[in-house]
Amino acid sequence: MLAYIKGSLAQILEQAVVVENNNIGFLINTSPATISRLPARGGEVQLFTYMQVREDGISLHGFLTQEEVRLFTLLISVSGIGPKVAAAILSTLSPQQIMIAIMSDDDAAFSKAPGVGKKTAQRISLELRDKIKTREAWAEEPGFVPSGHISAASSEKQDAMDALQALGYSRSESLRAVLETATEDMKTEQIIKQALKKLAR
Repeated sequence: MLAYIKGSLAQILEQAVVVENNNIGFLINTSPATISRLPARGGEVQLFTYMQVREDGISLHGFLTQEEVRLFTLLISVSGIGPKVAAAILSTLSPQQIMIAIMSDDDAAFSKAPGVGKKTAQRISLELRDKIKTREAWAEEPGFVPSGHISAASSEKQDAMDALQALGYSRSESLRAVLETATEDMKTEQIIKQALKKLAR
């Protein structure tokens, strides 16, 4: 399986690119959102890939980060979600926004993506809720957060969220309040105070 492909951006299509590596051109399916973040034709590019093997052929899907690959894999594991819809969701929402939407049962967030109806959005939250840990949403930089590796700042945010829930706020309210107010250098007590101010508005 190909983990990533690095080479020259030889061609840009509507929903795919061709990356040349060692005189071989790899056709990689990708979203318009990803294409808009790539260098001009001829530039050096690295795309993390997911190889899909089906009865009618093999296709490659490319992403700029490992976290996008991981979420793409999770999304296509949902019944009724194919690569096209999963790519549309990743074009509409960032990896962190997707995780937050799943954990806070925010079906409306998924409905913003083309091809995602109300029932499909509900199915995404239902089927993926147990597969994503709350602490993973605290990652503020793109890239995969290895399981078991949680920064001190992430722990402070999690503790603050737990405290807000103990005060009677819902999981969704607590999660959003912490994300919108906390910075990396804040302690749990400071986060709680700022989040409570946010919730009181």
